[in-house]
Amino acid sequence: MGINEAKIDYDCYYVSPDGNDSWTGRKPARDENSAEGPFATIGRAQQALRDAKQSACISGPVTVYLRGGNHYIAEPVVFTPQDSGPFTYTSYPGEKAVIHGGKKIEGWSFEEINGKFVWSAEIPEVKEGRWYFKQLFVDNGRRSRSRLPKKGFYRAKDVPGLSLAGDIFGDMFNGSYEFRCYDGEIEQWKNMNDVDIVIIHYWIEERMPVLSFDRKENIVKSSRKSMLALRDDVSDSFARYYAENIFEALTEPGEWYLDRSTGKIYYIPMPGEEISTAEIYAPITRQFIKLEGNPEKNEYVEYIRFINVSFSCSEWDQPSGGHEWMKDNGNPVTDENYATAAQAAVNVPGAIRMNGARYCSFENCEIAHIGLYGIEMGDGCTANRLKGNHIWDAGAGGIKLNGAKAGGAYVLRTGSNRISDNHIHHLGNVFYSAVGILSMHSYGNEISHNHIHHLYYTGISCGWVWGYGSNVSCSNTIEKNLIHDIGFGYLSDMGGIYILGAQPGTVVRNNLIYSIEKSNYGGWGIYLDEGSSHIVVERNICYNMSSQCFHQHYGRENTIRNNIFAFGKEGIISLTRPEAHISFTFEKNIVIADGLPAMAFKYDDYMEPGRYYSDLNIYWDVSNAEILFGKIEYDMEKGWHLVSSASICEMQAKGFEMHSLVCDPGFVDLQHFKFALKPGSKAFDMGFEQIDISDVGVRESCI
Repeated sequence: MGINEAKIDYDCYYVSPDGNDSWTGRKPARDENSAEGPFATIGRAQQALRDAKQSACISGPVTVYLRGGNHYIAEPVVFTPQDSGPFTYTSYPGEKAVIHGGKKIEGWSFEEINGKFVWSAEIPEVKEGRWYFKQLFVDNGRRSRSRLPKKGFYRAKDVPGLSLAGDIFGDMFNGSYEFRCYDGEIEQWKNMNDVDIVIIHYWIEERMPVLSFDRKENIVKSSRKSMLALRDDVSDSFARYYAENIFEALTEPGEWYLDRSTGKIYYIPMPGEEISTAEIYAPITRQFIKLEGNPEKNEYVEYIRFINVSFSCSEWDQPSGGHEWMKDNGNPVTDENYATAAQAAVNVPGAIRMNGARYCSFENCEIAHIGLYGIEMGDGCTANRLKGNHIWDAGAGGIKLNGAKAGGAYVLRTGSNRISDNHIHHLGNVFYSAVGILSMHSYGNEISHNHIHHLYYTGISCGWVWGYGSNVSCSNTIEKNLIHDIGFGYLSDMGGIYILGAQPGTVVRNNLIYSIEKSNYGGWGIYLDEGSSHIVVERNICYNMSSQCFHQHYGRENTIRNNIFAFGKEGIISLTRPEAHISFTFEKNIVIADGLPAMAFKYDDYMEPGRYYSDLNIYWDVSNAEILFGKIEYDMEKGWHLVSSASICEMQAKGFEMHSLVCDPGFVDLQHFKFALKPGSKAFDMGFEQIDISDVGVRESCI
């Protein structure tokens, strides 16, 4: 190395949509008198950093500035251990760099289809079989494939081999390749094998590509088997569904259809859209960035940061691996070709994927118009940070963490990551069962100050062990999150925050959760599901639930204290399964009802001591109805209703609620859900502490 070369400043590089990979990458703009100027691709900047490291020309952090505009990629940019930093990839000051996984569709003209004037364009790559996309984005907005019915759902008429007389949950895994529809709901449409049947039932969706249709018998056969029985989860009927991607159904503004046989795309514009100015993109790649380490060889991707970068336009595929979810639940696996992404869309990857990554971060980034989860941390990811990101318009969920389960290799365990101040919303546009933030086998994470809303399933899910078995998921802190407007009546069995398995050290505190709407059952605020144990739930506010505000299926020795639970449509607190131990300790809480039971149980001997402990609580019914504790059951006509009940005096006679009060706690403005307590509230006499939600959700000062 020469003396002059050694003096080169290697603290920054530049990449521009107008750059050239043969230039030096050392200048933000082209120097017309030399080859000085920005690179054209991130991959070229990667190589420059590798070369500089190899030549020992880097002595400290390096920043790669991405100039404003779209940086198009046809495949994910992969970072390996040799790309480890400290390196930062960020937008050039004052500009917005977009890593774009799509291609602009041009050459539009007018055409009449199905009695409607539509826009159409020819795409040679589609006709030649080199490109098939399932998403379309117009002027920064998602557009829908044509479907029937236009709103709501059809319902299967019957399913060969499946009887509604069977036990709903005992027969749950009796999946099928076929069902019978009602007359006129499905026809022998054009390009029938491109039509998807989307089943919505239980807590998952199932996407069943049509293999054939027998018009005489109205039998629809799919190339993929449903994972769960094609029935409703509670009601005495078969599953709901809609049919998607139908040429003959292209009739409404905002709908589109891609004809693979001719290579033509058709789109009905929204009001105000102009054919000459509309920006229309379709995705090419599923993923943008992959950090690929190898923990088993002690090779990690380290110290790479993406800050203030946008990621836009990625595809989804029908996922595989649903049988793994079946195995996790202890069910026999008979077929791997399932039509579902399984519970929580666990087998849908992230558009940004991290594996074997340490000390890396994505901060203040935007991830939008994607077909998968936003960001995924896989095996062996520790001490990473996802902070201040805006993840929206996703096919699946926002953020997913998962590493080795108990019994797996320690080097593949994932934990000690920070996920904070992210705005995550409008998710599940393809995979309805996806979760805002999903932490499966992962420990010691901080999940805080996130704002999660407008999705069809759970807000935050933590843990992936059903029952009391060994669980990697422990010591997770879930606090100061704002979660609201989820469910929308699509799926059942969800929670604003969902916990699963024994998790000593896990704390759920200071979260604000409201407005969760289930389909048939289970729209809970905080939901401790099977085996949830040794968890502290404190200082949360949950209100306006379609089921109860707090629900525990079964578990042991959980502590539920100093929370405010108000207004559930099926009661306020519930416990499903009694066991021969203390399921939870419920103390110093405020419970607000409106003519419904304060505590709703699904078993008879709810007054028997030793199942749970409850005291020092304040109960109040705004309708002045008597505070009741009792057993609830489901009836097709009545829905969930009380079949037996006890007053608080009767409960006290059995040793419960010995120091609890029935009184108005004295909120500042309960009618408008202002839950600060006025001075002199009797809740303070019970040891209740005021719950501060002033900084719940995203902190603007931290972004």
